[in-house]
Amino acid sequence: RTHSSRRFSGRADVRCPERRSTAKTALSTLAASLLALVVSAVAMSSRSLPSCVKLIGSLSPNPAPFPTRDPFLFCVYHRDFLPEGNEKMEAPRRGNGQDFDSSKPYRMYHGNKIPGFPQHPHRGFETITATMHGLIDHTDSLGNGGRYGQGDLQWMTAGKGIVHAEMFPLVHSDKPNTLQFFQIWLNLPAESKMVDPHFTMHWAEQVVTSGDFEKAKVTVWAGSFGDLVPPPPPPASWAANPENEVTVWLLEIENGGHLVLPPARHGDEITRSLYVVEGDGVQLVTEEGATPLLRQQYAEMRGAGVEMQVHHLNEAEETVKVLVLGGRPIAEPVARYGPFVMNTQNEIQQAFRDYRETEFGGWPWKHDDEVFPKERTRFALIDGEESTPQTCT
Repeated sequence: RTHSSRRFSGRADVRCPERRSTAKTALSTLAASLLALVVSAVAMSSRSLPSCVKLIGSLSPNPAPFPTRDPFLFCVYHRDFLPEGNEKMEAPRRGNGQDFDSSKPYRMYHGNKIPGFPQHPHRGFETITATMHGLIDHTDSLGNGGRYGQGDLQWMTAGKGIVHAEMFPLVHSDKPNTLQFFQIWLNLPAESKMVDPHFTMHWAEQVVTSGDFEKAKVTVWAGSFGDLVPPPPPPASWAANPENEVTVWLLEIENGGHLVLPPARHGDEITRSLYVVEGDGVQLVTEEGATPLLRQQYAEMRGAGVEMQVHHLNEAEETVKVLVLGGRPIAEPVARYGPFVMNTQNEIQQAFRDYRETEFGGWPWKHDDEVFPKERTRFALIDGEESTPQTCT
């Protein structure tokens, strides 16, 4: 726990050469990312955009966070080519505590021998973890736990405070342990920031996915896509009110394919952003013409009131993957520091005091980076009751 507190405090250990080196690398990466954004902005300013597109920008290399808009706070795309693990599900190299190097095939993040994020607190928002490949071990201060992935979807409402860990055990010793998922932070309005924490698991077998399109597929994690309706979000979520039209969709478009994004019922009151996370890009087609959105670019729409077609560029055989985020803005002040997101700085300071005094219930697990036995298959332990994909089909 001392290690976790030191990591969470954010203080750099100036006596450690590895941390100084990591800091220099981080600063260099940040400088390169800022330069790329400036170049992108200059290039985009000279391009005539349709009236429904507010801007097009460049994404920094993964796993750098995406630019997001209210009601979203944060989004990151993890794609790690983790190798075979040993009998303890460990990676062949140790982490340095701050391994986010985008030039490597995989990262250890805050993990030591197993990659991931050992126990850390949250308050005032919720996390959406949408998986595609690989496995994640979850543990938290409520005693909940689980192993999920391979298309499963986890929602966690932090509310008044929770401590959790997300570890990525290398369960396969005979093949790579490729990990691919999105983690998205969705804000909570002031009236819901201090609700009780809540943990929800939707197994891959429950997640709504459809390939009934022209050489295209859509996965609906939140918000209806036409007639496709996903499982419900947690009760206190901003997404729980249909009037807020919170959407989290993944589009997968093959060469020669396209999808039509349905307009929001509340038109341009709803935000919408598109992110090209895999492939060479797409064409955004409206009545005003076609606009290219290329590899590692994102587009902020002026709203979600316009019907838009998303076409594969047809310049490569690779399937293009596009993440779509949207929703009604909460439109409240945002005060944030590290893992806490509130409305005022006084509330942030109170969150720190509460965490120091209560540890949000304490940590009931043996290790800060708890993982489950190697042979354990996907399961969720919530409020003392265990479920598996088989019990929910």
